[in-house]
Amino acid sequence: MELTIIQQLILGIVQGITEWLPVSSSAFLTLIMANFFGITNIGVLIETALFFHIGTFFAALIYFRKDVYALIKTLFKFKKASPENQEIFKFLLIATIISGIVGLGILIGLKNFQDQLVITGKTITFAIGLLLLFTGILQLKAKSKGLRKEREIKNKDSILLGFVQGVSALPGISRSGITVSTLLLKKFDDTTALRLSFLLSLPIILLGNLFLNVGDVVFSSTAIFGILASFVFGLLTIAILMKLSKKINFGWFVLIFAILMMVSVLI
Repeated sequence: MELTIIQQLILGIVQGITEWLPVSSSAFLTLIMANFFGITNIGVLIETALFFHIGTFFAALIYFRKDVYALIKTLFKFKKASPENQEIFKFLLIATIISGIVGLGILIGLKNFQDQLVITGKTITFAIGLLLLFTGILQLKAKSKGLRKEREIKNKDSILLGFVQGVSALPGISRSGITVSTLLLKKFDDTTALRLSFLLSLPIILLGNLFLNVGDVVFSSTAIFGILASFVFGLLTIAILMKLSKKINFGWFVLIFAILMMVSVLI
């Protein structure tokens, strides 16, 4: 069925806001489509949810345009690039390759073990949220010195984040939630964690739509409204989160993130 303009706007707004929060945006879109729009075909639900990620893809692309431009230059002039851009480029390359392998394996496994994997996904989300909760409490009592920046990324961080992002293919797991959480637990400061997580979303969302969605989703006359809503609200949410991470205490930021992750399991 073709979604109306109002339905497109609702889904676009929800995608734009939830994509960058530690909750599963795909889960929210699926719940809305299944319970309020009468869409029950699993294939259509997955394809539509992935389609709305295009808007947030461009939101991140625009917000981090300077970073993206610098990374594109790094691709062609790697040796002349700054050490920070070299590390970020290697991080994105390694993590994206591993994410693709792990995510594809999980999507194949979902066909036969969907019920078990849904439970596992929620368990993982809650466990990480609980771990972050203790981390935030400890961070409030400790000094914020010694937190890691982009230039301190190691290959083992890239491998771990690639695996973690791939695991977010499990139903109910937030990609941004689990990647930001992992970076925070690896002692990166909150602003750096958000920036790296959002940059990491760009290649995997683009590749996901190209390989899993192209040719399957019909671009209707109303679809542009959903994409625009996803883009606008995605851009606003990124800006708010980045400013918030710079203004509040690191420990409080981690605590808020942890609570949102654990609450999302109940949805």
